[in-house]
Amino acid sequence: MIGQWAWSGTGSRGRAGAGLASGRLVPTADARPAINVGLLVPTSGAAGIWGPSCIACARLAADELNAQGGVRGQEIHLQVVDAASENAALREQTGELLDAGEIDAVVGMHISSVRNALLPVLGGEIPYVYTPLYEGGERHPGVFTLGETPRNQLVPALTALSGSRSPTRWALVGNDYVWPRESHRWARSVLRRIGCEVVHEALMPLGCDDFEAEVAALAASGAQAVLLSLIGQDAVAFNRAFAAQGLSGTIRRLSCAIEENELLAMGADCTEELYVAGSYFATLPTDANLAFRERYHATRGPRAPTLNALGQSTYEGVHFLGALLLRGTHPLAPGESLRFHSARGALWRGNDQPSCPVYLARAEGHALKVMRTLSTVDH
Repeated sequence: MIGQWAWSGTGSRGRAGAGLASGRLVPTADARPAINVGLLVPTSGAAGIWGPSCIACARLAADELNAQGGVRGQEIHLQVVDAASENAALREQTGELLDAGEIDAVVGMHISSVRNALLPVLGGEIPYVYTPLYEGGERHPGVFTLGETPRNQLVPALTALSGSRSPTRWALVGNDYVWPRESHRWARSVLRRIGCEVVHEALMPLGCDDFEAEVAALAASGAQAVLLSLIGQDAVAFNRAFAAQGLSGTIRRLSCAIEENELLAMGADCTEELYVAGSYFATLPTDANLAFRERYHATRGPRAPTLNALGQSTYEGVHFLGALLLRGTHPLAPGESLRFHSARGALWRGNDQPSCPVYLARAEGHALKVMRTLSTVDH
């Protein structure tokens, strides 16, 4: 039940749910003053570094929607849930909130293993907006993805770095879960196609804080560049160890997930020759982002969490949910799309469909500065 609107379809838990082909909102007699949204973001663990900016950006979006009268006259209320791990406690808490009718929708910014663990819990019963970059291929009922995938983010980045004077010997280092594994699969294929060699590969457990041996092994492999699919505090620890062994500036690093919070945490002396591919950076010089930054700092204050791609994604997620609920039906007919308020100027055409340009940025101290556009999208 979403306030005075019900989400129809057949959920896998055996109650009313959201089917990607048939889900829609229909009026009910049970009007409520608010739409309760579960904001599932990590506030602890290796990915907890993302939490403050994700919460601040989501609250800004909710405030903006509510200032306009909410969605069909109902305010958006956010309930923050720590989604740091796919453990039983998270599954149980989410299931209890759903069964008690305390959440009407979910906006999730967390790693893919958490999403996979929550899918059978939510069962397509309520809309689930998944906001970050991920491995692609999400087709479960009621799930809407907004982020980049390796096909439209990693592939053009590796291709762009494959000029005549570019590195040909690569290392692949990531955390051991679905997104890094799939990213490495794409990377091996692309690097092979462009005549490069993978000389070292490692998948590290999430929460690893000692990368000294891994960095030494990477250096001994003769790698000239490394694809980093490490997240959060793990990425910070790796890059500190990387610089401590004198490799910053000698071995090129490419990431699709490092953002401005992690640059601050690792320190400016660790960021030389670090490149990031993505569709959002705090320095993005577009009208949409300049306006977003002005509103964010005006309302969140001078001590607000650093703006970054993952935080911005929850801003998009809340606004996307508002647009979806306002529309009332799935935009699934061929050629249809759903426009929503976005700092990237995104337009949703369906899961895994490119919705905004992708850029290659270079770390300059604590900032990521766009070097070039990797791909464009015609809106």
